[in-house]
Amino acid sequence: MDASRRSYDEQAARWNGPAGHAWVDLQGVLNEMFGPIEKLLVDAVSAEHAAGVLDVGCGTGSITRAVARRTGHCVGVDISGPMIEEARARAEQEGVPASFVQADAQEYAFEPAAFDAVISRFGVMFFSDPVRAFTNLRSTVKDGAALRCVVWRGPEENPFMTTAERAAAPFLPELPARRPDQPGQFAFADPKRVHHILAESGWAGIGIEPVDVVCTLPEKELVTYFTRLGPLGTVLPDADERTRAEIIEVVRPAFDPFVQGTEVRYTAACWMVSARASHAKLS
Repeated sequence: MDASRRSYDEQAARWNGPAGHAWVDLQGVLNEMFGPIEKLLVDAVSAEHAAGVLDVGCGTGSITRAVARRTGHCVGVDISGPMIEEARARAEQEGVPASFVQADAQEYAFEPAAFDAVISRFGVMFFSDPVRAFTNLRSTVKDGAALRCVVWRGPEENPFMTTAERAAAPFLPELPARRPDQPGQFAFADPKRVHHILAESGWAGIGIEPVDVVCTLPEKELVTYFTRLGPLGTVLPDADERTRAEIIEVVRPAFDPFVQGTEVRYTAACWMVSARASHAKLS
């Protein structure tokens, strides 16, 4: 099995398993926490007056639905069955003109030149072959179409996102190390790498600008957040109750610098990535 296929299988297992179900269960908390980033993307794509928008890595579809309300229709794509099922149910319940596809956006045979814009909130860093993925996305948009993605900058600028794993490290030495050249949260931290990926896959007018967004979540949800999501969420379900309790006892105080009364507050250090579908014919 080649590395690309192995990476895909790992991502599919993760997002169709505990991670996908955790995002469904915590969607209210997560959508509220990342609400300011959702607004950035919805405002950006609305300014394009795009009639057809593709939301990559749409999760439970909050941004897809928000864009659909503005533009009249939006399509969300995600590898996670549990999240796509929830997204469809929410759209139907709310009467929003959004549709959803469970698929790997790197490989899926989208209709050619079907969209005027592609957006993503933290959904494009997990591709096993990002050049192939963005080439595929380029094929489904019209010439000159807009790309707007928000991705994480590096872990050193996002200490909140690594607090749990750093505090739990003595208990969980098997936690996998984060590698910037591998699919994952910080895979697009290097702007030079991002620029190269987009240029190689048929995008032009590339812009990569830092954005710093203050995010909040209720303090009462903090333990659930760090035990079900991120690296701890992948290993704690298999830990015995004693180990789990010890880890929580150590990890929870590590978040104290981010706690302000009844809420947790931190700065999400991200890149706003923008580009246009090149008029040049792809080889």
